[in-house]
Amino acid sequence: MRVDAYNQINQIYNTNNKIKTQKTSKTSARDKVELSSFGKAYQVAKQAVHNAPDIREDKVAEIKAKMDNGTYDVSAEQFADKLLSKFESLV
Repeated sequence: MRVDAYNQINQIYNTNNKIKTQKTSKTSARDKVELSSFGKAYQVAKQAVHNAPDIREDKVAEIKAKMDNGTYDVSAEQFADKLLSKFESLV
C-alpha cells in the first residue's frame, strides 16, 4: 500500500480530519396564511349548513298531526302544477 498516495489525496481534498463549519444565521421565516372576509364568511356558512339537520322536525310533526286528525288536505291541482314545473325545469 502506498501511504504517500493516500497523503496526496488527503492534501487535495483537505480531509486531514478538519471539519469545515459554516455559520448560519438563525433567522426563521414563517409562512403565514390569512383568509379574506369572503373566505371567513364561506367557512361560517359551510359550518352552519353542516350543523343544520337534514329533516325539519317541526314541519314533519305538523303534517303528521294534520294527517292523524284527518285535516291534511292536498290540492290535486297545486300538486300537479308543482310536479309539472319540476319536470319542465329538468327538460
